[in-house]
Amino acid sequence: MTHTPGSERAEQAARISAKPWYRQLYVQVLVAIVIGIVLGWRWPDLATSMEPIGTTFITAMKMLIGPIVFLTIIGGIAGVADLRKVGLTGVKALTYFQVGTIVAMVTGLAAINIFRLGDGVHADPSTLDTSGDAGDYIEKGQHQHWWEFLTHIVPDSFFGPFVDGDILQVIFLAVIFGVAIKSVGKVGEPVIAGVNRLTEVVFKVLSFVMKAAPLGAFGAMAYAIGKFGLSTLTSLGSLILLFYVTSALFVVVVLGGVLAAYVKLNIFQLFRYFKEELLLILGTSTAEPALPGLMRKLQHMGVERSTVGLVVPTGYSFNLDGAAIYLSLATLYIAQATDTPLTVTQQLGLLAVMLLTSKGAAGVAGGGFIALTATLSTVGTVPAAGIMLVFGIDKFMSECRALVNFSGNAVATLFIAKWENTLDLARARAVLSGKVRDEEAPSAALAEEDSRTDASAAVEAGHKVPAHGDPGDDDTGDEGAGSAAAPVPAEVKP
Repeated sequence: MTHTPGSERAEQAARISAKPWYRQLYVQVLVAIVIGIVLGWRWPDLATSMEPIGTTFITAMKMLIGPIVFLTIIGGIAGVADLRKVGLTGVKALTYFQVGTIVAMVTGLAAINIFRLGDGVHADPSTLDTSGDAGDYIEKGQHQHWWEFLTHIVPDSFFGPFVDGDILQVIFLAVIFGVAIKSVGKVGEPVIAGVNRLTEVVFKVLSFVMKAAPLGAFGAMAYAIGKFGLSTLTSLGSLILLFYVTSALFVVVVLGGVLAAYVKLNIFQLFRYFKEELLLILGTSTAEPALPGLMRKLQHMGVERSTVGLVVPTGYSFNLDGAAIYLSLATLYIAQATDTPLTVTQQLGLLAVMLLTSKGAAGVAGGGFIALTATLSTVGTVPAAGIMLVFGIDKFMSECRALVNFSGNAVATLFIAKWENTLDLARARAVLSGKVRDEEAPSAALAEEDSRTDASAAVEAGHKVPAHGDPGDDDTGDEGAGSAAAPVPAEVKP
């Protein structure tokens, strides 16, 4: 019996998927989170000493985000036949981001107006201590201008954005280089080939780093619980609960509704597909370590590389649904707690300001508080010192913000891909339903090699070469543009 390269990969994937449950990454991360919580609860002093473990892992992941974003965007632009399509995709993405941000902020405003948790606090802003980290955020926010994110996009050196981890500047450089490489025609073809090969190498390095994900989640969670304590949850537990419930409803009802109505996919299947990334975010309290996995898995679902490369990195700076909910909810809570009355018109004005100030703090440490302070300082009605009322519980709300941000960007990419006809919907459904496993995604090198092998065999046999490569690998169907022809980064396994 003759075995095609595709059937051999399928057999290998079946053997990989049969590995014991305890070797699954999401199981290891979940167990690590539980151990971290127990350690932080019972032995807080020991738990706080685990901080270097979590921060080192997050730093290692951030080390790769810049190169991955840069290479993926260049490869995506280079793979588009018409450069005008790149610009159109960008415009559609930014439009979606703005609409999504408005809906998220309105959701937060509605929740805090209904339950009004700040009433009865009667906090005096003049008595609030604004020293330490919170004081630094207040000072930065008071000098933050809404237009600064536009001037900040252009870096003062080529390597600066990679050193500083500034994703916005990396995106700017990648778009410029991608367009330039595409514009020079055949001269740029060797560069494009080199970019694709280098992308494979970087994703392989990522797979090595991801083996330490359980340790990173353990260290970060142990430190958070040991440092801030579970008792912190009781002081403002109602506000934390309201934020979590509001966020959950937004994700399930709003994002899930958009995904079901337009893209025709199920949000809960999407959660299951991204379970490793979601648990990683839960353990580390930041969505950045999950960015490479999001990009890789979206391509495996059937989203074209060009769409993933443009929408996901941009969304990480401009499509922060969780931060938007938090920003509007916290602003109104502070107003209520400091007995600052706000009319509906004033609240809508706050929303308009938040749409601008939230962009100014994208990618900045403490960006949520800087945006919050910038909003309050710009309006001048609500005292900026009021952020001290929510500073203590911010750590316990950051996980939720990051989870919502991640979910929002996953849905946004699928939405834009469907809009641009760059989504293989049949493959996406097959992947989400478990009919096509994540391990079956070939690397770019294997795909290219198999394509050449199949073409040679077809020529020798006198047959027509299939349009999408080896028919033995075709689980995608015909709907949508698909990503079967686009390179898919190497898998990331524990």
